[in-house]
Amino acid sequence: MLIRVLAVGTRMPAWVDQAVSEYSARMPAEMRVEWREIKAETRTGAGSAASWMSREAARLRAAVPEGARCVALDEQGADLDTRGFAARMDAWRQEFRAVALVIGGPDGLDPALKRDCAERLRLSSLTLAHPLVRIVLAEQIYRGWSLLSGHPYHRP
Repeated sequence: MLIRVLAVGTRMPAWVDQAVSEYSARMPAEMRVEWREIKAETRTGAGSAASWMSREAARLRAAVPEGARCVALDEQGADLDTRGFAARMDAWRQEFRAVALVIGGPDGLDPALKRDCAERLRLSSLTLAHPLVRIVLAEQIYRGWSLLSGHPYHRP
């Protein structure tokens, strides 16, 4: 199974890249995680959030693997606990197709892109800084895999 995480924004601090790489490297070959940074639109006085999000959405769509299940990370998405997230991962795995998890930029995700996604999930009721979203997601993907495989990383 391929999980491709598409995140608007580039040049994360080294500590973010290190943490994401650490969790991704722990994943077995049969549940591969790829991270793709998507260029954010330059926010200037001569634009609008809607236009910036629309252009970012076009780049996000282009990076989704063909035939993949698209899942938006959104503050209004389904609020799952860790076991619920692991269950979603298991359902995705049983579909035998790639999954694209999309993370928006500073203004969020384009509403049309969110509507086109198969589902929407939220990571937290808290507002998380963009760099932390990547780390939390990387850790939860690894934790979800550990639950599904009986690995002792997750302790109830």
